[in-house]
Formats: sequence, structure tokens, C-alpha cells
Amino acid sequence: MQIFKLYPRGFAANTYFLTEDGKTAVVIDPAQPRALDRAQELGLQVKYVLLTHGHFDHIGGCAAFRAAGAQVACHSLDKSLAEEENLAREFGYPEPDVTVDFTFGGADALSLCGMHIRVLGTPGHTAGSCCFLVGGAIFSGDTLFAGGHGRTDLPTGSAAAMERSLARLFSLEGDYPVYTGHGEDTTLAKERRC
Repeated sequence: MQIFKLYPRGFAANTYFLTEDGKTAVVIDPAQPRALDRAQELGLQVKYVLLTHGHFDHIGGCAAFRAAGAQVACHSLDKSLAEEENLAREFGYPEPDVTVDFTFGGADALSLCGMHIRVLGTPGHTAGSCCFLVGGAIFSGDTLFAGGHGRTDLPTGSAAAMERSLARLFSLEGDYPVYTGHGEDTTLAKERRC
């Protein structure tokens, strides 16, 4: 599996492109419309968009990918958040146009573009926050950062749920590279020690 990372311009999340065959891809958290341009530069046809949660800074490129033929998916508990209540207006940003094509649960397994994707429900940042375990790597959204974790004071957030979610991640056996929603990559072993 190949992983390509796109850092945001301004306030937005990291975007990740995952491909097994170098042609078709899954994109995780397309934060900005320019992510579609990057996919085209890489020669990738994005078939699926996976959201770690529904906040505006993770979903700004969804409409562009959907218009290009991709299907958008998120946890069932964050569907309304992504489509209607994503906090863009509250933070002074334009409302992104998002339509979710299908949802998944916090313990589902997905098979997309030749990749096995394990969904790890990790509520705390939002009720439907999740991480994706793919090819020996964790894509953690705003659950786990290098040296910290996401906010828990926004609507549907919960500090107690975040503690349980971090404990769930730290209980995974072995080490994993962790591709975070904001900032730099880390590893699970390093974050266990923090």
C-alpha cells in the first residue's frame, strides 16, 4: 500500500491518499477542494472518501470528489454532523457541501480498492469519531495527535469517551505508524509513553 499525505493550507486537516494498485484510491479526510488536484497529479482515481469525523476542517473537498464519481462515507453517528452541523459557520468559515453516500459502524471492516480497512470507533472528539487501521498503519483523525489528542469540548464531544478511546488504541498489540488529522505523524509506541 502507498500512502500520500497532503498538508493543508490554512486551518484544515491533513489529507491522505491510499492506493494498493497505484491507480484507484481511497482518500481519508479531504479537507480542501485542492485535494482533487493532488489526486490527479498522482494519477489516482479516488473511488471512496472516508471521514474520521464530520467537522468542517476535514470535509471541505468532499463535494469535489463526489462530483468526480467518488462515494463519501462516515460513521453513522456523524452523518448529520458532516452534512448539516459541521461547525463551519460557528468558526466563521463557508459551509461545505457534503452528501454522505453510506455509513459504517465503529467495529466494521471495509474492503475498498483492494485494501482491508478496519474501523475503530473512537468517540470523544465527536460521537462518531473513528480511526482507520489499514495495512499496518493507523489514521487517527482528531483522536490522537503527536503528543496529545483532539478537543472534547465541542458538540457531541466527551472527555470520558476520549479517555476510553485512547485506552483502546493503546491496548492494540505492537507498534503502528500513526497518521494524524493535524500536525506530524507519530507512532503508537511513542504516544503510549507520553
